Amino acid sequence: MGWLIFLGLIVLVIFWAVGAYNRLIGLRNQFKNAFAQIDVQLKRRYDLIPNLVETAKAYMKHERETLEAVIKARNIAVTANQTAAADPGNAGAMQGLVAAEGALRGALGKLFALAEAYPDLKANQNMMQLTEELTGTENKIAFARQAFNDAVMTFNTAVEQFPSNVIASAFSFKQAELLAATEAPEEKKPVKVQF
Repeated sequence: MGWLIFLGLIVLVIFWAVGAYNRLIGLRNQFKNAFAQIDVQLKRRYDLIPNLVETAKAYMKHERETLEAVIKARNIAVTANQTAAADPGNAGAMQGLVAAEGALRGALGKLFALAEAYPDLKANQNMMQLTEELTGTENKIAFARQAFNDAVMTFNTAVEQFPSNVIASAFSFKQAELLAATEAPEEKKPVKVQF
């Protein structure tokens, strides 16, 4: 009779371990899928940027350095995104993507700031449409980033919590990196209001 209880406990532990393992796999797949949604929006933005630069180039002949900086930052971000998409759980890849996206955002910000000095460019229908599409894409990226971070947080919690952390460590489940906002450090400083 005692061996039946022991055998029952062993079977119970095996079922628990399989369930915990499968839950971790499911959670990992959820954050990978959430990153795939970010990837779609980032690729859309990367496709819009050359058209934006091409439109601006006709008006901003003297701003070649800025236009080249945008294209260079875009190309670096594309490469960083491909690396992150290959393994969204890789902390180094996520940090590389955050840095590349920050540089791209800074280059685009400089481009839009310079575009303000060119009224004909601001009034160009193609430029207005591209800017609107880019803004919409940025919003979609923000929502997709939030969904990804939520999925990563759920996964990381499962990796840390007892008793699933036993299975996580036994099968080398590592915590995933959150995809932080890509604001420049100066954008994170509090705004000073002076009268």
